Amino acid sequence: MIRTSLLLALGLGLAAMPAFAEEARTALVIHGGAGVIERRALSQQDERAVRKDLDRALDAGHAVLRTGGSALDAVTASIVVLEESPWFNAGKGAVFNAAGGHELDASIMEGQTRRAGAVAGLSTVRSPITLARTVMEHSPHVMMAGAGAEAFADTRPEIARVRPDWFDTDRRREQLEEARRMENAGQAAIPSSYFGTVGAVALDRQGHIAAATSTGGMTNKRFGRVGDAPIIGAGNWADDRCGVSGTGWGEFYIRAAVAHDICARMAYRGDSLAVAAEAVVNGEVVKLGGNGGAIALDREGNIAMPFNTSGMYRAWIKPDGSRGTAVFRDDK
Repeated sequence: MIRTSLLLALGLGLAAMPAFAEEARTALVIHGGAGVIERRALSQQDERAVRKDLDRALDAGHAVLRTGGSALDAVTASIVVLEESPWFNAGKGAVFNAAGGHELDASIMEGQTRRAGAVAGLSTVRSPITLARTVMEHSPHVMMAGAGAEAFADTRPEIARVRPDWFDTDRRREQLEEARRMENAGQAAIPSSYFGTVGAVALDRQGHIAAATSTGGMTNKRFGRVGDAPIIGAGNWADDRCGVSGTGWGEFYIRAAVAHDICARMAYRGDSLAVAAEAVVNGEVVKLGGNGGAIALDREGNIAMPFNTSGMYRAWIKPDGSRGTAVFRDDK
């Protein structure tokens, strides 16, 4: 009887240990873009609204993870919330291009399989990240762009469509008008003033990582310009040890292959996540003349959030359950 009870107790204990360990390993980090984000230019009311939507996105992704869902589902859930918010340059809050319209880009990647999907130049798809995932899961391709991507969306009844002006907001219209005034006056736009991105990286109970990035691109962009957000390895990357979503001056993130380089330094050099992310974002990007930031997460649940602008909208939940949101450089 004693021996049987002991074995049962040991069995129950051993059965419970993995569940505890798995729960402790989940983590999530999100961003709403890096750039010129200064206290004097952001009212307390607006700051509260931004933080509220960051928390909502964090809650959406964490709800997936804490119930045993996949990292892929978690980053999708977080990004959809950010795309629905007018505060971030993605989905509803997308910036205007030079023609007064919107061209939206997104990508998603599953680390353990290296499956990926990306879309660029969308104008009627309400959730670009959802279409990017659909490209990954329901086509033989990785990237689709423009009219072709929207034609593919026509074949998928689950993809919500909207009129192009659904993405319009007064704040983004004012940014376009300011950019046009500067252009007409022969003045260069301040780097990091007219772009932004949203992103999420998650670690699930199975130890799998996924990353997702979505953007409206650069204010006043021309000629079908595409930045780093939909480019696998530049603005988005996930493998079995590391996931990254970038935010910044896309041309430089493409040239430096930022997201992949961070994870490659861990794989090939043995760098820690923090060392690798710092070296790329505040080293390689700056040396080329660019700026921005990134969020990164490794399979141990370590989080890195380097940036070299005055602010970066960011939020996180660590493996121990602690969480936070931050906007400015000096936020604790």
